[in-house]
Amino acid sequence: MQQIKGTILKSRLGFVEEHWGREGVERVLAALPHEDQQALRTILSVKWYPFAIGERLDAAIVQVLGEGRSEVFERLGAASADANLTTVHKQFLAPGKPHVFLGKAPQIYGFYYETGSRTYEQTGERTGVMTTRDAETFSVPDCLTVIGWYKRALEMCGAEGVSIVEDECRARGGEVCRYRVEWQDAAAPG
Repeated sequence: MQQIKGTILKSRLGFVEEHWGREGVERVLAALPHEDQQALRTILSVKWYPFAIGERLDAAIVQVLGEGRSEVFERLGAASADANLTTVHKQFLAPGKPHVFLGKAPQIYGFYYETGSRTYEQTGERTGVMTTRDAETFSVPDCLTVIGWYKRALEMCGAEGVSIVEDECRARGGEVCRYRVEWQDAAAPG
């Protein structure tokens, strides 16, 4: 069974609280089964949780707060990068060196997901491709969160004009989740 780290669940609920307040968190939790509500009220960042809880939480966020639009997850991914890459995982950042940062995609993936892998291949001076393979579970909201997280992380590395497009998605019938990454310029953040 695919599992995710508690830090992912915490960042999603933190995002909800930041943008919709404690009342928004309570509305989202109320839309979930009782067992999920209990688990999500006492999340431990380092503990592994079933991916399915994250999927149900994502669906509730879209339904209750996102007005049915899953794009809210790109914003959530960016907020998660802000939270995690300024604290526990800031060693991953490579100011002024986006390719070095993206080259750490396999290690970063391992911190958040239990099965599967992610690779990065540089394809040009300011372009590359990330590919996620063999994850037991997957969802469109999770892929959008990945896009938002990496966009913000690249900005934190000094990349400007970041674009990430998911060319292939398992949740949409693809064999892998493949993200085409591009940016206009990169300077060390000041």
